[in-house]
Amino acid sequence: MAHAEIEFSKSGGPGGQNVNKVNTKVTARINIAAIEGLRSSELELVRARLANRITTEGELVVQVQEARSQIINREKAMQKLIMLIERAARQNPPRIPTKPTAASKQRKLAAKRLRSATKKNRQRPV
Repeated sequence: MAHAEIEFSKSGGPGGQNVNKVNTKVTARINIAAIEGLRSSELELVRARLANRITTEGELVVQVQEARSQIINREKAMQKLIMLIERAARQNPPRIPTKPTAASKQRKLAAKRLRSATKKNRQRPV
């Protein structure tokens, strides 16, 4: 992630006097087109699946302010960027359709007969 830009700013939440002095919130940005090692199909998947996180300039933006330490937040931001890109680029294996088994067909028919009998018992006797 050599192409990632990192910015620091003041973080909210706990931290005591440290909150007012140290910029611990981390905002990490990476240009999607500059990511090396992704095929064009994977790049399209990333753009489609992370469309709500990508800016109009084509940057993926992540903010982290969980820890009180700038170093820990920076590491977490980088891990989050990597995890998001890896998950989005992963292609799902194609589903192989299967036929229902004989036993499952029997169970379905038995359940239908039971349901039919239940509804028939609710009717007014003739």
